[in-house]
Amino acid sequence: MDHRIHQVPRQHALQFPTKQNIKTANTSLDFKTMLQEQQELKVSKHASERLQERNIHLNDQQWQLINDKVSEAKQKGVIDSLVVMNNAALLVSAKNNTVVTAMNLEEASNRIFTNINGTILINE
Repeated sequence: MDHRIHQVPRQHALQFPTKQNIKTANTSLDFKTMLQEQQELKVSKHASERLQERNIHLNDQQWQLINDKVSEAKQKGVIDSLVVMNNAALLVSAKNNTVVTAMNLEEASNRIFTNINGTILINE
């Protein structure tokens, strides 16, 4: 019998590099803190420019209230919302937690808003 018939080529298992456990400051954060950071409202570059152009100033308490209401709306299925306040109107993507644009209330009163599926009224 031919000696080549019984020879089975040996296949070597691929060895993948092992991941090193590098501890960073982020890994020490607990889940609740990381979740809160993900849910915080961001302001797009466009919205930031509009806030400055139109001289709209919101304090930390107002931003927190907007953030809370947008989170609540998101839980109810809202994707894009209009947030109407005493001095401003903000278009917010609840899906991305991002303020898309901002305008004065006088300017907003002459507009038609489309592609929103929720409105948040804040009286402060």
